[in-house]
Amino acid sequence: MKAMKKLLMILAAVGVMSFTAVNVYAQDAVQTPEATEAVLTDDVTEAVANEVTTVEPEFNAETDVQGVPLHRALKQKFLEGGAGWMAPILLFLIFGLAIAIERILYLSLSSINTKKFMADVEHALKTGGIPAALDVARNNRGPVASIYYQGLMRYDEGLEVVEKSVASYGSVQTGLMESGLSWISLFIALSPMFGFMGTIVGMISAFDQIQAAGDVSATLVAGGIKVALLTTMAGLIAAAILQIFYNYIISKIDSLVINMEDSSIILVDMLTEYNKKK
Repeated sequence: MKAMKKLLMILAAVGVMSFTAVNVYAQDAVQTPEATEAVLTDDVTEAVANEVTTVEPEFNAETDVQGVPLHRALKQKFLEGGAGWMAPILLFLIFGLAIAIERILYLSLSSINTKKFMADVEHALKTGGIPAALDVARNNRGPVASIYYQGLMRYDEGLEVVEKSVASYGSVQTGLMESGLSWISLFIALSPMFGFMGTIVGMISAFDQIQAAGDVSATLVAGGIKVALLTTMAGLIAAAILQIFYNYIISKIDSLVINMEDSSIILVDMLTEYNKKK
């Protein structure tokens, strides 16, 4: 009996242990998909984070030069070219642009509706005579109005004096419009000259380094050649920019001069007709 009781107790203990093991295994089997999903989620999050952190900034071809912002690249090239040669070229460009902008503003303010102005002067002559025409010319700006004012002021001295006065004052107005252009043309000439001088100095420096080393090496002469090329490029760019402004100003002056010449002829015709009606 004692042996049977021991056997039954052993079988019961084995059964309880087996049931417990099965329950634990079942719980592990149920939790395994969730754990796997959590691990996969962590892996995906980490991969996305790594991808985001490794994305390189976009390269903007308009504002960047080899991945460097344009203003920094220009500053770097300016320093590499040497301040002794690049600074004068930069000053020529700044002063030339300042004069060009001032001339453009002056010429823009000098431009008026010439046809309307001449119609107003003609109407004033017919209705109020010379004094009324003088008031119209005085109240308008620009070289055409100034020529009309000078011619009308000398009407009492005769038409020949009026013609000479208009021609003479037209030359004065042309000189005023062309004021400062000689400086712009000077800067256009000096900018590439300084660039070429920087080129010559850079090449001389490169050959001096070759002579001192006794051997030709690309790294040895690269600095001098870079200075030579950068100064030439800077001088040509400055001259090209100023040349564009210079030609635009010349075209504006030519247009105003043509208007002055046509208007002066019409003024003489107006005064001749006014004399006949007196």
